[in-house]
Amino acid sequence: MDFGYTPKTQALRERVSAFMDEYVFPNERAFAEELAANTAAGKRWTPLALIEDLKLKARAAGLWNLFLPESEYGAGLSNQEYAPLAELMGRVLWSSEVFNCSAPDTGNMETIVRYGSAEHKKQWLEPLLDGKIRSGFAMTEPAVASSDATNIEARIERVGGSSGDEYLINGRKWWTSGAGDPRCKILIFMGKTDPDAPRHSQQSMILVPIDTPGVKIVRHLPVFGYDDAPHGHMEVDFENVRVPASNILLGEGRGFEIAQGRLGPGRIHHCMRVIGVAERALELMCRRATARVAFGKTIAQQTVTQERIAEARCLIDQARLLTLKAAWMMDVAGNKAAKAEIAMIKVVAPNMALRVIDWAMQVHGGAGVSEDFPLAFYYAQVRTLRFADGPDEVHRNAIAKLELGKYAPAK
Repeated sequence: MDFGYTPKTQALRERVSAFMDEYVFPNERAFAEELAANTAAGKRWTPLALIEDLKLKARAAGLWNLFLPESEYGAGLSNQEYAPLAELMGRVLWSSEVFNCSAPDTGNMETIVRYGSAEHKKQWLEPLLDGKIRSGFAMTEPAVASSDATNIEARIERVGGSSGDEYLINGRKWWTSGAGDPRCKILIFMGKTDPDAPRHSQQSMILVPIDTPGVKIVRHLPVFGYDDAPHGHMEVDFENVRVPASNILLGEGRGFEIAQGRLGPGRIHHCMRVIGVAERALELMCRRATARVAFGKTIAQQTVTQERIAEARCLIDQARLLTLKAAWMMDVAGNKAAKAEIAMIKVVAPNMALRVIDWAMQVHGGAGVSEDFPLAFYYAQVRTLRFADGPDEVHRNAIAKLELGKYAPAK
C-alpha cells in the first residue's frame, strides 16, 4: 500500500504551497482591512480587489479549476490528486476562490458539466470556469426539514408562455450561499415537478438566472454573527418566476439523481478543506502555547496542553487518511460505491476540526474568541458543515444501515 503522492500531485502541491506562502498568507490582514473599508463605505457586498488580483496570478500560474476532474474543462485531476491541494487551500478559508475552487460554484460547475446541455455550458459554465460570474444552489427551505429532501415544497410547473414552453417556479429557499455576491448570475433551483410521482421522482433541478422577474433576495443569514461577505447566505423568494423549459437539467423527475452526483464530490471537497483548517488551528495552537507563560512555565509545558496537541495530531491524520480513502474509492469505483466512505468522512472531518479548533481557542484564552485571531471564524464556518450537504444524523443513519445490511438474513 503506497501512501505517497504521485509526481504530478507532489509538483502541484509544491506550487500551491508556494503560492499560498507568497500571496495568500501575507494578505490575510489586507483581506480583512479591505472588507472593513468596504463596510465603512456602505459597500459590504462589493467583490474584493485583492481577490480579483490574486485570481489573475493564480490563473497565470496554472493553478485554476483544479477541482474539476474532466480534463476538457479543468486540470484533469482525480479526487485523490486534488485532495492535498484542497487541504492547502483550506488553511485560509477565502483562498479557494483565488483558485476558482470555491463552493457553491464548484458543485454547480460539476452539475452543469455532467447534466447540462451544450447551451447551458456555453451560457453559464464557461463564464463560471473563467471566474467572471458566481452562482448559488437553491435547495434548502425554511418551512420544512430539508434534511429529507422529499419534504421540499417549492414547485416547478410546466406552462405555456409568450415564447413557447416555460416552467413556472414558486417557493422560498434559504441558506442559498453565494446569492449575496453581486457577481452571482445563476441559481440551480430544486423543486417538485410532479407531487404525485414516486417519492424520489417528484423533484427536478432547473437553472434560474438571478435577475429573472420574481426572484427576490429577502435577507442575508449570518452564521454566529458572521455574514460571510461578499458572498453571503441568503433567503430567496421565488414568486411566479418564468424560465424557458430548456433550462431544466436532465429532465423532469431527475433531481435526486443530480443531487447524488453533485453532493458526493461537494461533501468530500468540504472535508478536504476542513482538514486544512484543522492543520492551521493546530499550528496556531502550538505557536501560542510555546510563546505564553502561565504558572511559571509555558503553556506548551502544561501536561493538558501536550495531551491535546498529541490528540489533535492523531485526529487530523486519521481524518486525512479516511478522506484519501474516500477520494480513491470515488476515483476507482465511482461515487455510488464510495457512499459509505463519503458519509463517514462527512461526519468525521467537521467534528474533528471543531474539537481541534476548540482546543486551540482554549490555549489562546480570551484572544481565541476575538477577531484578532481567525479561530472564532473558523469555528463558525466549520460548525455549519455539520449541516451542509446533509446533517450528521442523516449520514450516521446511512452508515448504520450499510453496516447492518452486512448481517441481514439472506433473502
